[in-house]
Amino acid sequence: MERLGTGIGWRPEIADAVERMPAIDWVEAVAENVCPGHLPESLVRLRERGVTVVPHGVSLGLGGADRPDEARLAALAERAGALGSPLVTEHIAFVRAGGPLTASPALEAGHLLPVPRTRDALDILCENIRIAQDALPVPLAVENIAALIAWPGEEMTEGQFLYDLADRTGVRLLIDVANLHTNHVNRGEDPARALDELPVEAIAYVHVAGGFERDGVWHDSHAHPVPQPVLDILAGLASRATPPGVLLERDENFPEPEELERELTAIRQTVEMAAIGTDAGVGAMAARRTAGAARAVSVPARAAGARGAVAAPESTDAVGSDESADAVGSGSGHVDGGGASARERLALAQTALLSCLVAGTPVPEGFDRVRLGVQSRALAAKRAGVVAKVAPELPLILGEAYRPLFLDYAHSRAMTGGYRRDALDFAGRLLCAGLPEDAGARRRLRDWWLERSGPTPPSRHPAARLARATRRVLLRH
Repeated sequence: MERLGTGIGWRPEIADAVERMPAIDWVEAVAENVCPGHLPESLVRLRERGVTVVPHGVSLGLGGADRPDEARLAALAERAGALGSPLVTEHIAFVRAGGPLTASPALEAGHLLPVPRTRDALDILCENIRIAQDALPVPLAVENIAALIAWPGEEMTEGQFLYDLADRTGVRLLIDVANLHTNHVNRGEDPARALDELPVEAIAYVHVAGGFERDGVWHDSHAHPVPQPVLDILAGLASRATPPGVLLERDENFPEPEELERELTAIRQTVEMAAIGTDAGVGAMAARRTAGAARAVSVPARAAGARGAVAAPESTDAVGSDESADAVGSGSGHVDGGGASARERLALAQTALLSCLVAGTPVPEGFDRVRLGVQSRALAAKRAGVVAKVAPELPLILGEAYRPLFLDYAHSRAMTGGYRRDALDFAGRLLCAGLPEDAGARRRLRDWWLERSGPTPPSRHPAARLARATRRVLLRH
């Protein structure tokens, strides 16, 4: 794997500061925010200086029940080519659910949600990653995510899941040590055990980021300084094997450039100090890896035995046990005794969870109701924040009422077509309800909506029907 060195997440808000940083070896840019035909001049200048740029995708949803979308894969491949990147990265997560597999409306999370660590989910993830690998011109690395919630009936630890994923697909791993800390606080998972079980030779690079704790829940905000426990996990990883690259992520609430540079220095020193003892600890590391590999086999086998299920076959086309229908995602294979495919089972489970989180439907069996409430509020808050960024006129028009009005709208209305569509739907709902009450603000909102909605083509999609109805009402008035 190419040695990347120390890097930082490139964002437009800190582009000038990043260019002035003398010790930056590489940067990572959110792939969906980069247009291949109109690259930001800052990224062009960095590339001309020899700084590596890696596109980091957030919308593929490789952990979802559906196969990866060809258009999204083509877009990611195009960005890798335009940036001359040595690899591209994505997440082990699902971001949408519903649709044909469940005969229900498609739902968007607007966020990365955890995949159940079951053999069904692993089979599907492996197949999706192979599809992505075949479509991309450069190697793919996938990232472990932070989670507020845990799936019931999981069969593997995070380390075991990642070990098997890399072993079966050859995919590289992007290990986020801040996410390991998040899962330690929120789910009681031991980061040291995860590091012991990881295939460290598969690591492409490492993410480091900050967050905050509230009421016993750690929020992976990417808007706060990196805390010492995250640096400690980074040191633990670097003591096992020096990572090819380490990158600081910051997405908002950007500090002064000097503070960013101090964080980068702390990250660099943490890796260097941990690496001093790496050679001396090779034997111990090998022993840990052997033990981790043994656990990766033995723990799922014991879990399967406890349920009376058969061991998972290698192929998703094999026939699984009848008892695999007893729990969401349990068992393996393409078909169970009831005739449902693994993709259909996962689709139903993910749709039920996402619908609960974004549309207020009942809590699926086995989930922590309190944690789902925390996750639901976090999703709505993020959704309000992103809509405010893609449509900054809305907070200006609505003032202090923007946030409570949007959260009320989002409580029972799932996002179905991305954030820009969400902004239009939100404004349309307000106007149909005669809001805002101030006539001047309502007129400005009406003009904004009409200017951006444009002629709406015929469609049976509920959002399109709403748009047509809203346009007819507004034009009459």
